[in-house]
Amino acid sequence: MAGIRGRGNLSTELAMVKLLRDAHIIGWRRHICLRPKLSVEDIELATKKGAGRILTRPDFVFRPGKLALFVDGCFWHGCPVHATAPMQNADFWSAKLARNVRRDGAQTRALEAAGWRVLRIWEHELLRDRVALTKRLLRLFADACG
Repeated sequence: MAGIRGRGNLSTELAMVKLLRDAHIIGWRRHICLRPKLSVEDIELATKKGAGRILTRPDFVFRPGKLALFVDGCFWHGCPVHATAPMQNADFWSAKLARNVRRDGAQTRALEAAGWRVLRIWEHELLRDRVALTKRLLRLFADACG
């Protein structure tokens, strides 16, 4: 588990940057901090600094169309196809990964309640079929960003 990095899945994000640039999709910024309000059910995920709000930093933000794009790693975000369970320290990792999935859901709900459209793309989608993903993104961005 020492080889698993906890922050900044740079290769995946750079692959998404390349895809967006190759498709001539413009108007995005990376890691813009958004603080949408939380629902009562999700309030326990709030930090001390922002009680009632959750810190959300989408991988890509399209402000004009209020579109937040997350590129979720299969391991860290519990991909139903590719997620694996570490054998060592299994209790810690299962709790950690379950918290990540709950946090992702809370972020999505909070952003949608604030009027944002949220798109989550799995790491394997990005790396497997770029042509299909590019077509899907072009349709979505045409609708969201005009």
